[in-house]
Amino acid sequence: MLKVTLIKSPIASLPKHKATVAALGLHKVGQTVVKPDNAAIRGQIFAVKHMVKVEEVNE
Repeated sequence: MLKVTLIKSPIASLPKHKATVAALGLHKVGQTVVKPDNAAIRGQIFAVKHMVKVEEVNE
């Protein structure tokens, strides 16, 4: 599982990056979501890596 936290606002970013942040379920700066660790989620995180902080969580 991956714990993803939005650390930078997507307001001034590309529309594609805004959509990716929304698809990850992030809306407000500081918000954290837990997502499964798979290739699709990793790809989304890679696209917006400058806006998010990622931690691995063992559950």
